Order: sequence, then structure tokens, then C-alpha cells
Amino acid sequence: MESIVSIRRQKLIIGVVIMLFAGVIYAWSILKTPFIFGDNYTQLGLNFTIALMCFCFGSLLSGVISKQSTSSFRLVLSALLLFSGYFISSFLIVTLPQTQNYLLLYMAYGVLGGLGVGIAYNTIVSTMNKWFPDKRGFCSGLLITGFGLSVLLLGRVLDIMGRSEAFGWQRTYSILAFSMGVVFIIAAVVIRPPPKGASFPQVKKENNKERAASPKDFTAAQMIKKPAFILIFVYTTVLAAIGNASLAFAGDIISDLGGAQELAVTVVGILGVSNGLGRLTSGFLFDHHGIKKTQMISSAITIMAPITVVAALMSGIVWLGIAGLCLCGMAFGFAPTTCSVFASEYFGTKNFASNFSIMGLILIPASFASAITGSIRAETGEFTVAFIILSALAFVAFVVNLGIKKP
Repeated sequence: MESIVSIRRQKLIIGVVIMLFAGVIYAWSILKTPFIFGDNYTQLGLNFTIALMCFCFGSLLSGVISKQSTSSFRLVLSALLLFSGYFISSFLIVTLPQTQNYLLLYMAYGVLGGLGVGIAYNTIVSTMNKWFPDKRGFCSGLLITGFGLSVLLLGRVLDIMGRSEAFGWQRTYSILAFSMGVVFIIAAVVIRPPPKGASFPQVKKENNKERAASPKDFTAAQMIKKPAFILIFVYTTVLAAIGNASLAFAGDIISDLGGAQELAVTVVGILGVSNGLGRLTSGFLFDHHGIKKTQMISSAITIMAPITVVAALMSGIVWLGIAGLCLCGMAFGFAPTTCSVFASEYFGTKNFASNFSIMGLILIPASFASAITGSIRAETGEFTVAFIILSALAFVAFVVNLGIKKP
């Protein structure tokens, strides 16, 4: 028992580091810098939308083939996709301003990069959850925290490299491509399921009465027919939409409020911390206080987040804008952990990989938030209208949350 506990802790730490690299997909607010020319908010927002949609499809693909393939195979596949996507993007930094052929950017960064991250994300979370049957909320929360912190840690490093004379954006993208390839090859060797017959600590049922009874194992086909799934899907989609719009344009929002470029980049990183904090906090709350209490807390944050951003945009107060964006990041952080916990606690662990990948499809409708927000910004010259719409959706999500019942 002690050996298994020690091994799983080591693997979890390695998993968090690997997820840190996977989370680079959310650093688009920083990585889009070399592609900005003219008023191309809509085109760049669409690229982020495509990347997130393909992230969902990659996660779904990983879940579908999980029973016919090993975790190592899926992680090697993600390594090849990520290397190809970012390496091709490095050449587009030079050619895109002349050709304005966004299709190549969409295919490289959006499709290849998105698919690669999605496959890795689902594989790592579903595989590591098998090591923590007693602490699924904590495991998922910590892994997804690493995913969210990427914007602050790697995003910041990439921004410094990209703006420096020693590297520049093209070389930075090339280094990123090779790094992603190496990291996920290493992941293929390290991130593997526990051995058959492994003994783990038992769930402390007294800490969470909602988890006292083992849930029925639903297949993906059975799950999507349940009212609980539909309501969970709608609820988490709104959380993800608020975070999506914030992550894509956090730097631009701070700039519109009069903040300096350095502050704008820093806030993008802080948003990543808030995202990670939301994931880790929600994992802790799910494990120790149950689903209902956690959902009420997430609903409160979801409502406060876009309203605070609207107040900042209308008043022009920079610090209020930072606070609002941090709340948006926390709301976004609650979404993936919520999907992971509901997939296991409401629909069982037997088909977790496929069910979790279905839950992850929330990012498809949510991903349009960045494209729509970019279009509204280009049309009106500000982000206020977009966040007023998101505020209204947050209230709808609260009502939906009240109707979620265990199947």
C-alpha cells in the first residue's frame, strides 16, 4: 500500500508538469502577438475557437480509442501532432502578413495543435484518475491546475523569448515545437495505468455522503440521454464560455482600460493562476464538501465574474478589470473539474475516459465565445456588450444548476 501511494504521488507530480506544457493552448492571448497586423481580431479569435474545438475532438478521439489503444500510443500521437502544429506555425510568422492566408494558421495551430492537446489531456486525466480512486477530485483538480498555470509560467517565458532579439517569435515557436514533442514522448513512458490488482486507500465516505453509494456505470450512449447530463453540459458550457472570452482577450481588455503592455501580459499570466486556482479549489471542495455546496460556490463566482468586468469597462478602473478577469479565470477553472467529477460520480468509472471526453465537448459551443467577442470588439470598438451578454448567461447557468439531479 505504501509503495503504491508513493508511486502515485510521483506520477501525479510528473503529470502536473506535463499538463503544464499541454496548457500552452490557452496562451493564445500571448502567442498570437506575431500574427497581429491591422484589425484582425476576428480572424485571430477564430483561430482560438478552432483550436479549442479540435481540442474537444482530440479528447473525444482519445476516449473513443482508449479501449483499443494504450496510453503510450495516444501520447506519442499527441507528441507528433503538437510538434507538427507549432513547427509549421513558426514559418507562418514570416509569411502570414504577406499572404494573409489564415487557413494555414487554422490548420497548423488550430487543428494539429488542438487535436494534440486534446488527446494528451484526456489520456493523462483518465489514466491518472485510475491511480486515485479515493481522491478523484483532488487528482483531476491538481492535473488541470497545471494545465491552467501554463499561461502564467510558460506563457510568460514564451513572451519574453518572443520579444527578445536573441530568440524572436519564429525561433520561439520552433523551440516550443521541439519541447512539446520531447515532453509528450516522455509522458508516453511515464504516464501508464496502475498494475492489475493494485490496492489503494478506501474512499472516506463519512466526508462526503453523496459518494457513499457507488454510481451505476453508464455508457456514453446512455449518459447523453439523461437530463442530468444535459443540464451539466449547459452549466459547464457557460463557465467555459466566460473563461474562453477572458483568456482570448485579457491583454486587450487591460489595454483598453489604459494599462501598459507589461501589465497586460502580466494579467494574462495572473488569469492563468486564477484558472488553476479554480481547478484546484473545486477539486478540494468536491472531495470534502460534496457536489451541491461546490456547485453553489461556482455559481456565485460565475455570476460575479462577467459583471465585475462590465463594471470595470464602464468605469475605466484597471484594478477592477483585473479582479473581474481573475474571477472569470476561476469560473473557467471550475468547468473541467466539474466535468471530471460528474463523469465519475454520476455516471461511473468504468467508461470514464469516453464519458469524460463527451463532457469535454462543452468547449465546442464555448469556444465560439472568443470569436463572437472578437467580432463585437471589432464592430463596437469595446468589449462591454460581449460581457453584458456573458453576465446574462451566468444567471441562466445558475437556474440550470439548481435543476441538476443524480440519475
